Amino acid sequence: MSVLRNVFLAAANNRGLQRFVQRYGFRLGAARFVAGESLDAAVPVLRRLNESGLLTNTTLLGEGVHDEAETQIVVAAYRELLDRIRAEHLRTNVALKLTHLGLAIDEELAFRNVAELAAHAATTANFVRIDMEESPHVEATLRIYRRLRESGHENVGAVLQSYLYRTEDDLAALLPLAPNLRLVKGAYLEPPEIAYPEKKDVDAAYVRLLEAQLTGGGFTAIATHDETLIEHAIAFTRVHEIPNERFQFQMLYGVRPRLQLDLVRRGYAVLVATPYGPDWYRYLMRRLAERPANVLFLLRNLIRG
Repeated sequence: MSVLRNVFLAAANNRGLQRFVQRYGFRLGAARFVAGESLDAAVPVLRRLNESGLLTNTTLLGEGVHDEAETQIVVAAYRELLDRIRAEHLRTNVALKLTHLGLAIDEELAFRNVAELAAHAATTANFVRIDMEESPHVEATLRIYRRLRESGHENVGAVLQSYLYRTEDDLAALLPLAPNLRLVKGAYLEPPEIAYPEKKDVDAAYVRLLEAQLTGGGFTAIATHDETLIEHAIAFTRVHEIPNERFQFQMLYGVRPRLQLDLVRRGYAVLVATPYGPDWYRYLMRRLAERPANVLFLLRNLIRG
């Protein structure tokens, strides 16, 4: 399965395949994982999830922007999104990628843009999660997160990836900030020189990071669909008397919805990451890389189409 995963992760950057897949739009099954191609389409999905007892975050899909003027369009779209969340009374926060805000152009540009959005989010009583991207962007992303916190932005969080060897040191350096961190396994194609190539090692690192984060203070977003890891987290929080307010489970829209609702019934907060936007191709490829069931779902739609 690691070979299949690598194939789909490599396909995420294949322009020719992207044109083919996006030609058929949501017929291929992207609608299972993406709330719509517009904010108007996403709002009813976010409301429905909230009404079923789930928290949500949402992302305007996009990354790798190389035009400063385009980053201003993205900032404006996120400001509109934050205002719409407030107007619609949604229990939804925002997640974003720094390369969507200009990190590939200039780190200072990305900082200014995300700082503007964090400040605007504060006026709407909302929160901004900075997603983690490929390994070349990790150092700058963490620098920007630190700068935001040092500048007084308390309503921001970051993401750590357990498959990177460096992450345990990164977590130790961040813990004095009492950070709000989402812990994921990692969804990019990384070389074995910097990332664990075997799933068992990624999972073991996830457990170490999870336990260190839960006992280190701050807030922990446990982002996984792995029931073994989820049950380990639940048992660990009980043994160490960590209150439910200090953590939540986070999952992806369209992935394990029954598990999401089951955890809510058990009394745990569950947030569903529910992205939208026309630039959904790379996001879809990463979802297909994660689980064989997602690939079968796509193939069934192709056959029916």
